[in-house]
Amino acid sequence: MKTHRVDELIELLHPEWRKDTDLNLVEFLLKLAAEAKYDGKLEELTDDVLIYHLKMRNSGKDDMIPGLAKDCEDDFKTAILRARGIIK
Repeated sequence: MKTHRVDELIELLHPEWRKDTDLNLVEFLLKLAAEAKYDGKLEELTDDVLIYHLKMRNSGKDDMIPGLAKDCEDDFKTAILRARGIIK
């Protein structure tokens, strides 16, 4: 895992874990995995699952996934023109 990913994960994890101070780290990771509907082995849980789950954990059901919102266009014509490189 790259250093910036570790920093991002710790930055997202810290405030959420402080809300569940009665849990140790492994218990909290298991809780996050269950919330994310991850059913594999804990050692196979990726940092991407944790990062995106922590980013979306307190957001509304209809909120857009971070990273996708920047590419979202309000109208189809603009999206097509951007995709074809006609406008930037």
